[in-house]
Amino acid sequence: MSTAPPPSRSATALTPTAQASTADAPASSARLARPALDWRIRFGILSLIWGFSFLLIKVGTDGYAPFQVTLGRLVFGTAVIAAVLVVKRERLPRGARTWLHLTVAAFLLNALPFSLFAYAELTIPSTLAGICNATSPLWGMALSLVALSEDRPTRRRVAGLGIGFFGVLTVLGAWQGFSGLDLGGTAMALLASLSYPIGWIYVRRTLAGSGHSNLSLSGAQLLVATAELAIVTPMFTSLPTHFPVVPLLAVVALGALGTGLAFLLQYALVAEVGPTTAQMVTYFIPVIATAAGVAVLGESLSWSTPVGAMIVLAGAALTQSRPRARSKSVILSRPRTATPPEARPPRQS
Repeated sequence: MSTAPPPSRSATALTPTAQASTADAPASSARLARPALDWRIRFGILSLIWGFSFLLIKVGTDGYAPFQVTLGRLVFGTAVIAAVLVVKRERLPRGARTWLHLTVAAFLLNALPFSLFAYAELTIPSTLAGICNATSPLWGMALSLVALSEDRPTRRRVAGLGIGFFGVLTVLGAWQGFSGLDLGGTAMALLASLSYPIGWIYVRRTLAGSGHSNLSLSGAQLLVATAELAIVTPMFTSLPTHFPVVPLLAVVALGALGTGLAFLLQYALVAEVGPTTAQMVTYFIPVIATAAGVAVLGESLSWSTPVGAMIVLAGAALTQSRPRARSKSVILSRPRTATPPEARPPRQS
């Protein structure tokens, strides 16, 4: 999720700025130092962190305004990345042009979607927000067909797009005229998921291959997003007169874990097992978000929600599928200017 991604995602932990930089790095150098913890365990931890992020947003908004939740999330997430930057002695990027692009990326990938999800969960359950987040690959597929010339449509991917949006209609109960559904909150959650691929495409066009490290770029992006929310939040909210402990802890966890630690986990996964495997975390997030919302928050669940979610995930999986490997003679004859799959930034929820 840049909840992030992700979630997010959300999400958003590993920002597309970082993804673009990581995907461009040689695989050999990325695998020089193998972490002690198996990547499957880290994959599971990342899925849990991003899956529970929607529950944490819901709990946070019980005590604080949505903008305050988002600002707190960014402050604690940025603090984690800043600490790692200090330990590794990495500097923030330089150049006015780079920071200008980072300002746009921070808005599209952090400030806007984080705020929209927080406002959406004032009126919709966390389970629905998590499922709406899973539509991000579908939006990304639709946009990439227009904005990225190398992402050519195939029958399978177009079919996946159609199946995915049919799943969205199933979740929303379209055959019942969207009865009992808060259209405003749902629209904000869907708009948040749309913001991620727009940001990915922007980053891919402006910052990919910039020469800066992924950690440096992502730290700068989160710093800018924090500054954006620090300017906006006082305009629409007042300083809290009291600080409820449980919602405050939820905001701290949302930032430190769902934004800071999740970025580091996702970056390491992309470096170790590649973007294709790492992006599979997208398909676990709505399942965990739904289970958490029902089990912990006691949110109601109709049959259309899990069924529609499975249809959405099936469609998203098809949109991410790649053509089968062609014969050796065809591969050798391919122009050298073609973009290899490894150079494409992974998509997160």
